[in-house]
Amino acid sequence: MRWILTIFIGLCVLTSAIPWLQKLGIGKLPGDLNFSVFGRKIQIPIASTMLIAVVLMLIGKFL
Repeated sequence: MRWILTIFIGLCVLTSAIPWLQKLGIGKLPGDLNFSVFGRKIQIPIASTMLIAVVLMLIGKFL
């Protein structure tokens, strides 16, 4: 349950920061969902969230 909440919060934060992070290449990975519904662009960065979570976990483990 804790991991589901962590991933959900990570998705919310990452989704709001997508325009800034796309300059770094995050949000364009295979596994990130990008589609349009009724003219509105929707982005769900699943793969990017997992990548960032793994990197943060590794950093936390080494500290």
